Amino acid sequence: MDFKVIIREQREELESIDRLEGLVEREGLAEAAKYLAFPNILVVTGVRRCGKSIFSYMLSKGKSAGYVNFDDERLAGLKAEDLNRLLESFYELYEDVEYVILDEVQNVEHWELFANRLRRTKRVILTGSNSNLLSGELATHLTGRYLDFRLFPFSYREFLQKKGFALKKAYTTKESAELLNLLKEYLDTGGFPETFKFGKAIVARIYDDIITKDILLRHKITKTDELKKLSRYLITNVAQEHTYSRLARTFDIKNVSTVSKWVGFLEDAFLIFPVEKFDYKLKQQFIAPKKIYCIDTGLAASVGSGYSENTGRVMENAVYLELSRRKTAENPLEIYYWKDATQKEVDYAIKKGKKITQLIQVTYANDKEEIKEREIDALAKASEKLHCNDLLVITWNYEAQETIDDKKIRYLPMWKWLLE
Repeated sequence: MDFKVIIREQREELESIDRLEGLVEREGLAEAAKYLAFPNILVVTGVRRCGKSIFSYMLSKGKSAGYVNFDDERLAGLKAEDLNRLLESFYELYEDVEYVILDEVQNVEHWELFANRLRRTKRVILTGSNSNLLSGELATHLTGRYLDFRLFPFSYREFLQKKGFALKKAYTTKESAELLNLLKEYLDTGGFPETFKFGKAIVARIYDDIITKDILLRHKITKTDELKKLSRYLITNVAQEHTYSRLARTFDIKNVSTVSKWVGFLEDAFLIFPVEKFDYKLKQQFIAPKKIYCIDTGLAASVGSGYSENTGRVMENAVYLELSRRKTAENPLEIYYWKDATQKEVDYAIKKGKKITQLIQVTYANDKEEIKEREIDALAKASEKLHCNDLLVITWNYEAQETIDDKKIRYLPMWKWLLE
């Protein structure tokens, strides 16, 4: 096997994308670059095809870098003992390398010791499509000498950048209307970078790859139909409460533990995200139903039956993803939903440290009359119970501020909130 040919072809493909298609300046590049100091390793994780390869390429652009993507059929079956030959190939091609990028490194068994050796003299970037990349051997050998950066599909801001829309501090009425139309398009097509090249149809292929390669084959699951049905059901019913026992009954699965394990596999592959109900009593928090959100609204629209018909739920899913993007080392927020015994519910309770710092409702409303009274009542009740006065209602296109019982509530159009 001629590693040098593979390395050159993979590098040329990235450079061709950069030259011909133009790259979106991904949010988080500056933050991730700060972590690239040896003897640390930067681990970039995220769902398959969200742009991890290009992100890593941009981090090393203009530097002496060796790049290899192990999600290449020519490298199938590669062993840990072959990795040093790859390093030798880097030296033969580039004389020396400051950066080493190992893309989808989880495809090679026992790669951890090789990465551990590299980090002492190189700036090492690892990427992977499974959250377990950081578990087991890597954690044992590195003893904390790595930093994790999670990448998502394009945000609304990145989507606008790719569409050529110039972001500003203030917008005319015409520009605001255009932003609203672009938001509709963003929610429908999602943020996977390849949709700009191949259209929305590529999203279904990405989903199939995630299910097949990252879940069924990786975990050697034999009940493939049952898992596929479970996945499609959860994606169809995002922003709704689920329990493992109810899911087990729905799909006639004997063991609740099997459902729990399968949901964990879907989460590890960054396909879905369970959100817990906030409760000061941790036991109640753990046993309460969880709400499920999907990695991408476009993917959910392609896979979920009837998903896109409920714009409010689509919006709620998009808000969850944006909140997750805003979670960084400098901004370590935790995301929950809130519900009391009378079924009053708030979509998001944001926790920082020991306090709930913001309460958020999401509603598909164009004016005040379209906002349901129970949504505001729930916000006021949660504010009282959780001692939180930062109250926000994210709307479709209604902006205002009002005071109810000495509590200020801010109403903000979704496109404006996404651009904050």
